[in-house]
Amino acid sequence: MNGGMTVSTEPDRFASELRRWRTRRRFSQLDLAIRADTTQRHLSFLEQGRSRPGRAMVVRLAESLDLSLRERNGLLLAAGYAPVYAESRLDAPELSPVREALERILDGHLPYPAVVVRPYGELVAANAAFGVLGEGVAPALLEPPVNVLRLALHPEGMARRVVNLAEWGRHITGSLREQALRSPDPGLDAFIAELDGYLPELEPPAEHLGFSVPLRLRAPEGELRLITTLTSFATAVDVTLSELRLEAFLPADEATAKVLRQRG
Repeated sequence: MNGGMTVSTEPDRFASELRRWRTRRRFSQLDLAIRADTTQRHLSFLEQGRSRPGRAMVVRLAESLDLSLRERNGLLLAAGYAPVYAESRLDAPELSPVREALERILDGHLPYPAVVVRPYGELVAANAAFGVLGEGVAPALLEPPVNVLRLALHPEGMARRVVNLAEWGRHITGSLREQALRSPDPGLDAFIAELDGYLPELEPPAEHLGFSVPLRLRAPEGELRLITTLTSFATAVDVTLSELRLEAFLPADEATAKVLRQRG
């Protein structure tokens, strides 16, 4: 797409968006000016709508504010410029190498479960060991589009097999709240409220150290203990690719590893 093309915009829209994001990131005007290699005076003029930014300045400000690629496109549009980051369909030919790489990663993680998700838990792909997590859940929760976070915490999903649901569930909702603070979204707020409604009350013990706890999952062979790792495409230049996350489950003890190896 033509990144230099301009589009129509409301005069004060960019100024308003810039102030909103700077406040959200808790930067002073001087902080952001230094990060973006400009002057506080120029930044003040931009926030007052007294100056119109060039395209390169908008990109620098978006990077300095640590915006996602989707949010950077939004700031460019607010300033009257066309988006510069493509948003491809996941099944587009240009993303074929990415899909193949993800399949290899998922298969290479066997016999342990691994999934690829879009923002807020929408399932994109999973390996064969995903069945360990999906055993006994209501069929409706496995109908596309599957949301792995809802699947995890819904009373008819994994929740009835999760030994430490109160702690582990709040690990999930706490992570979503951090996302909501960085990138406000009414839809995400509603989703967090839904997930909170599935969780039992939590009474932390005296030695409580937070929610960095393994998933403790009941299985026919006994209790499985799993920890998770998250991988993102940090250098992606496509919006779709930048929003994908690979969540890989690893055994937290040898007993769990043995069960998963036997199943595999």
